[in-house]
Amino acid sequence: MPNIQFKPKQVTKRLLTVLPDRAREVLIKRYGLGASTDKMTLDAIGKLYGITRERVRQIENYALTNIRKSEAYKTERSAFSELESLIHSLGGIVVEDDFLGHTAKDKSLQNHIYFILVIGDIFKKKKEDDEFKHRWHVNEELSVQIENSLRKLYSGLTDDDLLLESEIINKFLSHLEHVSEKYKNQEVVKRWLTISKSLGKNAMGEWGVAHSSNIRTKGMRDYAFLVIRKHGSPIHFKEVAKQITEVFKKKAHVATTHNELIKDKRFVLVGRGLYALREWGYMSGVVKDVIKSILEKNGPLSKDEIIAKVMKERYVKENTIMVNLQNQKNFVRTKDGKYDVAIVKV
Repeated sequence: MPNIQFKPKQVTKRLLTVLPDRAREVLIKRYGLGASTDKMTLDAIGKLYGITRERVRQIENYALTNIRKSEAYKTERSAFSELESLIHSLGGIVVEDDFLGHTAKDKSLQNHIYFILVIGDIFKKKKEDDEFKHRWHVNEELSVQIENSLRKLYSGLTDDDLLLESEIINKFLSHLEHVSEKYKNQEVVKRWLTISKSLGKNAMGEWGVAHSSNIRTKGMRDYAFLVIRKHGSPIHFKEVAKQITEVFKKKAHVATTHNELIKDKRFVLVGRGLYALREWGYMSGVVKDVIKSILEKNGPLSKDEIIAKVMKERYVKENTIMVNLQNQKNFVRTKDGKYDVAIVKV
């Protein structure tokens, strides 16, 4: 993000000189423009001067109005224009904290830039609500389009959806057909995505619904789910623990990770220490249970047919499958040499 060229503290100092002493002091305290960067509330300022909070509000509004009417305000137009151009270059609508954090690292400077945004008639603030963060814009029509598109994007996602950044950008772009092409680049679109409180990104760079366990990970099981899903195929629990430690910076003990995988129905043990996700279609249970499920679904099958189907569900040796088939309590041979589920005698 480009740096601003004007000096924020010098600009605000010149703007404040047009005010009477008390009005100037109220703004300095209200916006943290003095030695202290703390922004005082209307109540706190009222108690300091022995006046009501409503009177403080009146003084603040009077001060802001008078600055905007002053010659000093006209003189500082270049500073307002520079900030306006910067916001346009960032997409026309920006998250307040992100914008201030990038334009200045120092809290005092951030307060001065914020004050200039408040004073400038071109800048419009929308307060944080249930859907969006505090944000500033310089184009009301664009702001409405972006917010409506973010709503559409969110409404089309379920809690289980997890998208790569490129995927959610493309999905978002499909809702932005009426937005100017000059804004449609990846950096701007990613910045727009962060305006929404309903969408979020996890530590692996994947996007989804902000309140879902895929994004708001709460423990080892959620970390493991994301690691295995990212891997895309069965993975040993030792490697899962290693990946959790590396990606999420959370110390994952091998034994603890294994125990959590066993307890969670989202995971299926498909081989010696190998776990897959149930959503991939793997059957649960030991080899015996898998064979039984296959036969109940397909009817009697030959040895080779059973082996082929079991091997799609489990990473086991053929001999392990044959040992299970030989157990006559569970399986029987038919007259034509196939295998079927044994009938349990009551």
